[in-house]
Amino acid sequence: MAPAKENRLKDSRSPYLRSAAHQPVDWYEWGEEAFARARGEDKPVLLDIGAVWCHWCHVIDRESYDNPEIAAQINQLFIPVKVDRDERPDIDARYQSAIGALAGQGGWPLTAFLTPDGRPFFGGTYFPPDDAMGRPGFRRLLAAVASAWQNKRNEVETTAGALMEAVAKAEAVGNGSGHADASLADAIVEQSTRLFDPKNGGFGQAPKFPHPTALDLLLERYQATGRQSLLNVAATTLEKMAQGGVYDQVAGGFHRYSVDEHWHVPHFEKMIYDNSELLRNYVHAFLVTGNLLFRATAEGILGWSGSVLCDLERGGFYASQDADFSLEDDGDYFTWTRDELRAALSPEEARAAELYYDVRESGDMHHNPAKNVLRVALRPQQAAGQLGLSESELQETLARARAKLHGARVSRPTPKIDATVYVGWNAMMVSAWLDAASALGRPDCREFALKTLDRLLAEGWDAQTGFAHFLGSPRSAGLLDDHVYPGLALLDAFEQTLDRRYFDAARAAADRLLAHLYDRESGGFFDRPDDAPPLGAFDIRRKPFQDSPTPGANSAAAILFDRLFDYTGEPSYREAAERTLEAFAGVITNYGMFAASYGLGLVVHMRRPIEVVITGRAGDLQAFELEKAAHGVFRYAKSVLRVTPEAVQSGALPPALAETLGALNAETTQALVCVQNTCHPPVTRPEELSSLIARAGNTTAASS
Repeated sequence: MAPAKENRLKDSRSPYLRSAAHQPVDWYEWGEEAFARARGEDKPVLLDIGAVWCHWCHVIDRESYDNPEIAAQINQLFIPVKVDRDERPDIDARYQSAIGALAGQGGWPLTAFLTPDGRPFFGGTYFPPDDAMGRPGFRRLLAAVASAWQNKRNEVETTAGALMEAVAKAEAVGNGSGHADASLADAIVEQSTRLFDPKNGGFGQAPKFPHPTALDLLLERYQATGRQSLLNVAATTLEKMAQGGVYDQVAGGFHRYSVDEHWHVPHFEKMIYDNSELLRNYVHAFLVTGNLLFRATAEGILGWSGSVLCDLERGGFYASQDADFSLEDDGDYFTWTRDELRAALSPEEARAAELYYDVRESGDMHHNPAKNVLRVALRPQQAAGQLGLSESELQETLARARAKLHGARVSRPTPKIDATVYVGWNAMMVSAWLDAASALGRPDCREFALKTLDRLLAEGWDAQTGFAHFLGSPRSAGLLDDHVYPGLALLDAFEQTLDRRYFDAARAAADRLLAHLYDRESGGFFDRPDDAPPLGAFDIRRKPFQDSPTPGANSAAAILFDRLFDYTGEPSYREAAERTLEAFAGVITNYGMFAASYGLGLVVHMRRPIEVVITGRAGDLQAFELEKAAHGVFRYAKSVLRVTPEAVQSGALPPALAETLGALNAETTQALVCVQNTCHPPVTRPEELSSLIARAGNTTAASS
């Protein structure tokens, strides 16, 4: 029997698209070739948008796109185009908006039907091959859409036009402008806390997603106001998540979200961007509370991402780890039957693990009821008491059990890793690893983060076109995220090294944003540069600001420009930050918790970044203790700069900071806390410095 002929996706860069190369569907990648054929043959386009980590994308592939009969129907009636949403988030965002308006929800796989010029007129998400689960069957849907295209063209065109108008209106933020003041951040905080689930932690009901920017906003507002209720929300949520099945109890790192409200059973894919922001949450919460669970969870994220999701040799973090290793399983790599657990452990270890992680004969997974998701069911002292062990003996037993379970697990068929190095997501992880390096005393994390950042600069930056979207060939056009997050990461690296190269690169990325993505009329930043290739008739300009799930890029841009302004004194940077925040001020409270990054941007803008400068000769022990104390206090957008006499002489300091420090004697060991270009009197004792940082920029101190 001759092997099946591969389609044109066989040569794609995207692992998601290559995984469909065997399908009998005559797939095209997104591009003019597909739309030219659609126009020439007067056929609608079937657009499938998915990702390599997406479970239901694999399901629709297996059920429909692998099916020769359905494929023949598609090839006869449509021009099929497949898009990787990670590779082309700009395409995905626009069609998600359209199909969400049409069907009431979006998600992946996204299934859309387009006119030959790219305007959507019908769609949804997953469709079974035949009518099931209250959803129309794909076969019937394909026939109905093709019939409408042939026989009801006027209605199709009317729908396409109305959708275009609706999406354009939804993406227009001109009507959202207003006055940006502190009350907006307070409103976002209050809206978030109203959604808090006091029993299980987190916000809302099932399915339950982490909301990292909301947690950071709550932690920062607690630090600024002393409101214990805000800390309770953040700490309870982080504790419940760390103890749940959404956290990988064996190898560390977080799965994407929980299908239930208890954080018990996750969707098992692991994403770089979820783990970068959750790493920062746990580092920050550890600094605020001293809770060792938070530190251990942060270390777990570092351990998993540093062994599974990174290129140790060259630097760089991979995009994701899939949920499944085949189309037949559902998290089998990550889950355990009681027999599997007992086979891997000694009787003593198995008894402890079964009790502590709630491993039962009847488990959690519908496809295999014997499979258990490991989660912490008891507090250590409770489990130790029931087992007749001390807490230290229990922890030693569990540590041995986890190591053996990990060893047994890695011998299983392993979910695939998408080894794409996306620039924006890598920059987010660089910032998180630098955060962890300084807070947890992990110089190894600092070294790898800088190695990754150096690779992004070497392979991803071009002086003419800015950052790419991902590393490798063909070169990809960088988007808003691909300049904002690297700009922030470069500032983080500069603050830890005083290497002026990083500062200058951050400024170059910011200047690229101002030149090619900034809306000079209404403020804010578009997601695509003005010199990017057009997207066809559906090329609607949009300004992303919602957290979904990465932090809103416009809010992050405001923080970037406020930080740059404090270092340079360049008025255009402060103006860009202010006009960006004002561009969304009129609508931001409609988004509540999903605008938490805007709340953080507003806090930073109103309070201004907190700069801690520690002087003294290199190797000075007192300066080391001051630096350690400075890193030990969480304040959002706080920088710690270790300034030696050599650094001053080398001209490493940016102009505004150098002017602020004035005639400061860098030979003297002391610490200054500066806010709004004004420095408090220098201190020399670590406890004085910690107290000063905790109070810096605060305007209220209340408790409730």
